Amino acid sequence: MNVPAPGRRPPEPAAHPAAVLFDRDDTLIVDVPSSDLRRVRLMPGAREAVRLLRAHRIPAGVVSNQPGIGRGLLTEAAVLEVNARVDALLGAPLDLWLHCPHLPEDGCGCRKPAPGLILEAAWRLRAAPDRCAVIGDLGTDMDAARAAGARGVLVPTTRTLPAEVAAAPDVCRDLLGAVRHVLGHPSTVRRPL
Repeated sequence: MNVPAPGRRPPEPAAHPAAVLFDRDDTLIVDVPSSDLRRVRLMPGAREAVRLLRAHRIPAGVVSNQPGIGRGLLTEAAVLEVNARVDALLGAPLDLWLHCPHLPEDGCGCRKPAPGLILEAAWRLRAAPDRCAVIGDLGTDMDAARAAGARGVLVPTTRTLPAEVAAAPDVCRDLLGAVRHVLGHPSTVRRPL
């Protein structure tokens, strides 16, 4: 039997997050510059990552910047259709979808790196922001997580800058590894990539 020294408490097991929030493009799905539903593809490991969260009964949602709406390149309806296609590819709907339609110059509080999307998602999922994990591919995802008090995990892609990798609190090679990491499997963290 493992008994702690007098006056010391045994280490607490790592708590699972109350919710996991994914960035959409290049994190949950392959980013394609179109709303063509036939081109929507899950990132490798996405289905398994979401299944793992469901097995642990952890709510999962998406927080995504969609500036194409503000630029007139996409409609709200097109974004919602892509989201529905992702739910179908995952085999069941995610618990929450939120997006910011604004342009960077609009100065809104929801567009990442601002914390608005994450705070709204946490509120809707009835989770404290500091108990949420945010998984994304860019520094803006990590900055938004930090600003909201959430945990950030970076899954780099070819668009991720080396400085964003260096500044990220945690870096994982792929989406499934990131979910395993937030569930308490630290061997999945890779630093540096």
